[in-house]
Amino acid sequence: METKNTTTKAIDTKEINLVDGEFTKSQAMDIVSALIDQKINYHRIEGMQFWESNHQIDKKPINNRVEQLKAEKEKFQDMIRSLSSNQTKLKIDGVLKIEIIE
Repeated sequence: METKNTTTKAIDTKEINLVDGEFTKSQAMDIVSALIDQKINYHRIEGMQFWESNHQIDKKPINNRVEQLKAEKEKFQDMIRSLSSNQTKLKIDGVLKIEIIE
């Protein structure tokens, strides 16, 4: 999911090379699944914290994001399972782009 706000201006940008390399199917499954699981967990905790501070909060946006992430994880796992050869390597290039905005 990509969210862009076109009314902000980036003051500074930093990129973090989080994942970079070639991996076996098993390694790729572990790496990507762990990253997605961590993000799902983050949103679940965030939702609980918001709810604890305000029981009237609309948790639908957070729940929707969790469901989107679960769907992305399932699509990725389906793609890995569809690869026929155990010798198949996957190149993963995961860069986080962080912008300081006004």
